[in-house]
Amino acid sequence: MKILVLLPRFPYPLDKGDKLRAYHQIVELAKQHEVYLFALSHNKVKHDDYDHLHTLCTAVDYVQIRWWESLWGILKAFFNGKPLQLGYWSSRRARRAYRQWERQVQPDVVYCQMVRTIPTVEGSRCRKVLDFQDALSLNTRRRMERSKGLMRIVLKYEHKALQRVEQEALTLFDATTVISAVDRDAIDPSVHLVPNGVDTDYFNTKHLTLNTRHYSIVFTGNMAYAPNVDAACWLVKEIMPLVWKQCPYGIKVLIAGADPKPAVKALASPKVTVSGRLDDIREAYAAASIFVAPMRIGSGMQNKLLEAMSMGLPCVTTSLAASPLGATPWEHLLVGDSAAELADLIVKLGTDELHRSIADAGHRFVQERYAWPAAVEPLESILTH
Repeated sequence: MKILVLLPRFPYPLDKGDKLRAYHQIVELAKQHEVYLFALSHNKVKHDDYDHLHTLCTAVDYVQIRWWESLWGILKAFFNGKPLQLGYWSSRRARRAYRQWERQVQPDVVYCQMVRTIPTVEGSRCRKVLDFQDALSLNTRRRMERSKGLMRIVLKYEHKALQRVEQEALTLFDATTVISAVDRDAIDPSVHLVPNGVDTDYFNTKHLTLNTRHYSIVFTGNMAYAPNVDAACWLVKEIMPLVWKQCPYGIKVLIAGADPKPAVKALASPKVTVSGRLDDIREAYAAASIFVAPMRIGSGMQNKLLEAMSMGLPCVTTSLAASPLGATPWEHLLVGDSAAELADLIVKLGTDELHRSIADAGHRFVQERYAWPAAVEPLESILTH
């Protein structure tokens, strides 16, 4: 079967959640089908990254969107009442290139990731499946509720526009998918569930030489992404002071992830390390004893939790992040929603018995439920029927 995959970003290197999901779906689909990749990109794709995808796909192409095309697209989107992010990913040049590519490939189905690809694929007569990935309207609403001033006004506009376009997508595409039940319920019950996965063989301590764990706590993620910035700041400014009050000695925190915003860099201190991008994120997990993901905004499933659990770390998180996983609190991970609750859970994990119990149960849960081959099975069924 010929599957044309249309992405809003080139899916390699694996430095963002949407790229990680797309990459592993391509890996699994390419085992049984011809996969043709067409990606948009705001950056020039490195030759090595392009060549790597070419080893997986039958053919690969991409269009680099120029800054002025995005600016013009945003202006047009605003005056047409469309989401600004659709404008940011909109390019007449990309649409022309995509249509030519589609005519050449003559795919059996087009698989698009996120509503950001709608301007490119709209008008195609092929059978089309859209992966919402997350309910972006829900994500934006949560960010809006914690924003002020001009940013709140912009996010309120974006929230309403995204709600409209998500509903329009239900009729534009032959089928739609989303990561979690929480996000599905925010869009429509007809949307199919296709969970995220984790490379359980890669995210495993057997590949690493473990030295002494230098940090008590680690939090990872793209540190330019607003929900991660908020979580990192909340962790260091409000949660950790409560932990340090109870355990004043030797409790150190590692904040690891690409492109840290100034607000994240400012968290660095003798007790807090802000590493920036790491060549191998597994080193961050291996360097710590507990993974804490204090997510207050955002949507979808947190890959970082799957990775940490696969690495054998006991996890502390909020109900917002835990709910999409389907994990059981106090069995697979610990859940709290206030700074005091999260701090208390971190301190409780200082006991060896609870630490070992949560780590082992979380590891088994991810191994059994979230390996990528199983996670992609429902998607393959949707694409092939």
